[in-house]
Amino acid sequence: MKKYFLLFTAILILAITSACTSQTTNEMTFAEARSTFETTLTRQVQNGAFIPDPPEGVFDLIHYPSEVGDLAAFISSNPNDGQRHPLIIWVVGGWSNGISSLPWSYPRWENDQTASAFREAGILVMYPSFRGGNSNLGYQETLYGEIDDIVSAFEYAAKLPYVDPNRIYLGGHSTGGTRVLLTAAYTDIFRAIFSFGPVDEIRHHNQSQFTFDIRNAEENRMRSPIYWLEDINTPTFIIEGADGNADEVRRIERASQNTNIHTFLIDGADHFDILAPATLLAAQKILRDNGNESNISITTEELQAAMRQRPTSPMPPMTRYFEDVDGFSLLIPAIWGAMPIRERGFAAMSGLLFFSEYAADADNFWDSSVMNVETFVQDEEMSYSEFVEIVGISRFDVSGGETIINGRMAFIAVYEDEYDFNTIAAFQTDEWITVFFFWLPKEHGDYGAILFETMINSIEFT
Repeated sequence: MKKYFLLFTAILILAITSACTSQTTNEMTFAEARSTFETTLTRQVQNGAFIPDPPEGVFDLIHYPSEVGDLAAFISSNPNDGQRHPLIIWVVGGWSNGISSLPWSYPRWENDQTASAFREAGILVMYPSFRGGNSNLGYQETLYGEIDDIVSAFEYAAKLPYVDPNRIYLGGHSTGGTRVLLTAAYTDIFRAIFSFGPVDEIRHHNQSQFTFDIRNAEENRMRSPIYWLEDINTPTFIIEGADGNADEVRRIERASQNTNIHTFLIDGADHFDILAPATLLAAQKILRDNGNESNISITTEELQAAMRQRPTSPMPPMTRYFEDVDGFSLLIPAIWGAMPIRERGFAAMSGLLFFSEYAADADNFWDSSVMNVETFVQDEEMSYSEFVEIVGISRFDVSGGETIINGRMAFIAVYEDEYDFNTIAAFQTDEWITVFFFWLPKEHGDYGAILFETMINSIEFT
């Protein structure tokens, strides 16, 4: 009896082992399997969302060719420095397959899905849309055809004269994290891949968004990274907070011994707040990567240290605004718009109000800042010296006094109380006085002061 029991136990262990390894052992590679498989969609879904104009000089709207037609994308503008730069293709989460104003929106430290750390580090960023997104041709294929689109985005970027084709990286979060993990199994064209919070099997995503038959095992399998982990030949970093999709990452870790896969579960982090510190670390790693050999490495200790760092509020991407009537230009946040001021102070000849297009979301200094600019003729109702005198006897701190900015005389004054932060910069020309008045809530004053200084120091008069 004991002999039969041992035999039964051995057979059971063999069966369990076989079941566990069947996820990673295939007769064909993922690329080979995809070449013989044709997905069948149960729904034809197109996003149809409007694509906003990107800020000039920060991002360009381009269309990259794919097997279903040209697909829209935002990509960092050419630095025009004659150099080739590293680039990361960033795949956002969600199911829209489209692009929006996210790349130049405020990056929240607790949930930065904008990948702003790469842009801040000087790394070029491409945000691709996919088939069925925005006004693109084709239909959403729920993590199938979109993998081909990612490859097409790489092929487009690699041909740009200002991109280093040997230093193109891939990153994504949530649904995007699953997409880039599937791409890692499909191709080795990328330098390194960063997958934030993926799932191991497609069925663990939101099934209400699926456009294929979820009862079809093969359709599911072709969209589930866990079955194809052994095909990953690129350094791939899977990063998630211990309070996020931790079980998904643990199953991936148990399913494969592939040394190209590096999994991390970070204590004290979740699916969203891991993004800002971890992308900041990834950006630093990319900058140190020389592109000649696989020298990117990340440790759990580094990620834990990144989570402990003090939150930062990066400056917004800036674009240059030209005011032809009054003859000046300056850098302003790309999310700002401008409109004429009807009621003008002093003897103003013209006035402008700069403000965020996202002012309804005014809990950060990007969106809550406002700047009023007025230009008036000297000596009609007030001279430059009279203006300085009035400011000096008001509540403003005039200790900044007069200074020279880009060859022009300027007068700087600051006023702040428990509620508001205000700064004035007045420039004197031969005939006019141009006054820049900046305001935002006191709680954002520290970062607002840096933003105002950046704008004022960029002013050029024609």
